Amino acid sequence: MEVGDGHSLWYFDTGGDGVPVIFLHAGTGSGLVWPYQTPVFAKAGYRVIGYSRRGYHGSVVGDKAKPGTGAGDLLKLVDHLKLTKFHLVGTAAGGMVATDFAVSHPQRLRSLVLSNTIVGIRDEDYRAIYKLIWPKEFDDLPHDFKELGPSYRHLDQEGRRLWNELEHKAKTTKMESQAYENNVTWKSIAAWRMPVLVTTGDGDLYTPPSMARLVHSRIQGAEFSLIPDCGHSAYWERPELWNDLVLGFIGKHNS
Repeated sequence: MEVGDGHSLWYFDTGGDGVPVIFLHAGTGSGLVWPYQTPVFAKAGYRVIGYSRRGYHGSVVGDKAKPGTGAGDLLKLVDHLKLTKFHLVGTAAGGMVATDFAVSHPQRLRSLVLSNTIVGIRDEDYRAIYKLIWPKEFDDLPHDFKELGPSYRHLDQEGRRLWNELEHKAKTTKMESQAYENNVTWKSIAAWRMPVLVTTGDGDLYTPPSMARLVHSRIQGAEFSLIPDCGHSAYWERPELWNDLVLGFIGKHNS
């Protein structure tokens, strides 16, 4: 789908008359990272949609000086697909795009799932936490060390290999980072009235339980769930638990 200035997005859509669910991938992923979710959610009756953001697998990068916004591209996609309301599920950096979209277009969402994500709050008290949990050496560590829990890296060598394979395929073109449409603050998310689920893994190095609970505490009526024995990629490491959790949550908000 063309989104302007020579850019286009690769997406998949299982089709059908089910309630739409859109998945937003992590910064180390792409639209390819949902093999454990797509058939399960489709079997449950949902129309499953996912895509690769600009510069990621399958997408086409046009004018690099005009990167657009992630939320703006999502709006173009849902309008292209003629979706009025839908469930939005974002993990990691995808959760930040989902947060930005939810601030701009809350009326389009049946529900919002924020999984293993720092959500992008700009308030200084929140950003100060980064310095407490991420040493300066953190960025240089291998992605699979930062984003897969130690138990998973120990017990599922094939899953770790596949995760790394998809990570290596994910980023296809270097370009300027996409901007956000909003300066997201505590006040921004306190204004939400759509159903929200905040979840993270108990071993997540990016978004530890304390950080996720803080975000949860600022969203009126939000639900919180901690996924055990899991790192930053809960959808991949514990797909059965993650799928049941998300399906149970969105299933309460289909009307």
